[in-house]
Parts: sequence; C-alpha cells; structure tokens
Amino acid sequence: MIAIGADHGGYKFKEEIKKYLTENGIEFEDVGTYSEERTDFPIMAKDVCEKVQAGKAEKGILICRSGYGMAIVANKFRGIYCAPVYNEETAKFCRAHNNTNVLALGADYMSTNDAISCLRIWLATSFEGGRYNERLKMIQEIENENMK
Repeated sequence: MIAIGADHGGYKFKEEIKKYLTENGIEFEDVGTYSEERTDFPIMAKDVCEKVQAGKAEKGILICRSGYGMAIVANKFRGIYCAPVYNEETAKFCRAHNNTNVLALGADYMSTNDAISCLRIWLATSFEGGRYNERLKMIQEIENENMK
C-alpha cells in the first residue's frame, strides 16, 4: 500500500496520480489535502511518513510545488528516505542506490505525464544492495547519532 499526500499546490497532481494508481490496481491511502484551499505541507508529509514508518504503508508519495519542502519534512523521520525527482533517471537511481521509500514530486516543475513516468520507474526499481548497502548503514549510523 502507498500513502499519498499533497498540499494545495500539489492537489491537482495528486488527483491525477491517484487515477494512475487506481487504473493499475495499486492500493493507496490519500491522507490529504482534499482541495486547492491553502494548507501547510508539513501536515501531509508527517501523515504519510508516519504511515510508512509504522509499516501501515510500504511507500509514500508527497507532492508540493517543488517537492523540496515535502522532502525536508520526510527526511526528519527515522527510517524515511525521501528524494525529490524530476525525471526517470533520478527516480531510478534514488531507488536503486539509496533505497528511498518516499518519493517527492514538484508540481510546478514537471508535467503530470512526467510525474507518472517517474512514479512508474520508481515503483519498478529495486534496491541494488552491495556497496549501496554499506552507504545505507552509514546513513543509519548518522540517524542514530543525531535523531535522539
């Protein structure tokens, strides 16, 4: 299951991505926002990340205007690895090399079709392990030292 959330700037994008997920039989939970009325992105980022962190969702998708604000909030959670992506290559390598479990998309900087292409690649890509496993262990050590 995928948890998905957006602020007002990513609302329309989220609705299009939900159509893609539904058409492809991918289970999801929409944590909001539910309109284009102004809202604060940290709320939805927190809700998505808590679901992933608790194992209630396998992955998360966050959408705001740039993707950066959502990614900043997401990466404040232990065990959440989030990257904003803008093309298929960045979507592939954030999964393959960094084992991201949350994807951030910027609605102002890509088309809906590009976002869906990124999502499709991200979902289809597996973590490569190997030397990247060692780097993830280093990241986890840094988390343990700094996230008290």
